[in-house]
Amino acid sequence: MKKLNFFLTALLAVLVLTSAAQNTQNDFFGMWTIEIEGGSVGWLGVNDNKGYLDADLLWQGGSVVPVANVYFSDEKTLVATRTYEINKNDQRKFTVTQTFTFTRKGDKFSGTMTEPARDGSGIVTTRFTGWRLPDPGPAPDLSKIKYGTPVQLFNGKDLSGWRLINPKQANGFKVVNGELVNDPVNPEGQRVNFGNLRTDAEFEDFKLTLEVNVPEHSNSGVYLRGMYEVQVVDSYGSKPDSHNMGAVYSRITPTVAAEKKGGEWQSMEIILYNRHISVTLNGVKIIDNQPVYGPTGGAMQADVMKAGPIYLQGDHGKVSYRNIELTPIVK
Repeated sequence: MKKLNFFLTALLAVLVLTSAAQNTQNDFFGMWTIEIEGGSVGWLGVNDNKGYLDADLLWQGGSVVPVANVYFSDEKTLVATRTYEINKNDQRKFTVTQTFTFTRKGDKFSGTMTEPARDGSGIVTTRFTGWRLPDPGPAPDLSKIKYGTPVQLFNGKDLSGWRLINPKQANGFKVVNGELVNDPVNPEGQRVNFGNLRTDAEFEDFKLTLEVNVPEHSNSGVYLRGMYEVQVVDSYGSKPDSHNMGAVYSRITPTVAAEKKGGEWQSMEIILYNRHISVTLNGVKIIDNQPVYGPTGGAMQADVMKAGPIYLQGDHGKVSYRNIELTPIVK
């Protein structure tokens, strides 16, 4: 009986120590992917910035941005705020503060985001859940990739194999002279909510090649697995930036600007392999096997390990695509 009591006491001590180890503030450090109620996606990165607690946040759309403030309210709860400006009228801008509360249990958390209602009538609360993301690890050896059979994603005749992500939205995509053209034109006096176009099929890792023509001042995007946006935009003449043509939106900046003038056809080759991305634009490698740490704004899924579709952004501006081919990577 004494041996049994000793064993139970030791086991209880181990469980208590394990529980305590899983509830230290340092266990919040790292990367977390977020599923937001309503179907949108976010991401959180927590780090020590030269002795200061710091964090970066992606919330639904837009870019990964530094938070305004971040602190621990207890061993398992992290609180962060971010601010943004809105124009309520022509004379004045208002600053909105969002407050995020992350309550962790092991490698998962749940939480809420609260912000003032736009009309000032109270507080709006949005709930979310999340889980820890492992580091992407070292860059894979691309010379050892084995490719499968190429798949033509666009047949040049119709939208077979494609559908709107949200069927309730308007479809601005159509086939014109063998090209997949998106032209989201709003009738005079109306505001139409145009949707994004996705493949029916879903893919894991792959090489994607395509040609794209984006007019001056226009904007679109190609999403890999439905979560990583490779930017399509008229950025000719600009210095390399994570929001320019061929960039992984707000995450990976091209090493060199290789885009052509707006209105010209441009070629893209994109390789997604083991959470690393390479982009060749107009024959110039502008992103070389770089890690992508989480989803980008507008992602349709948060699970970076899951297969997903190719999707084309259709709610921004006019753009044309052709010769869209995907070659799966065999593992």
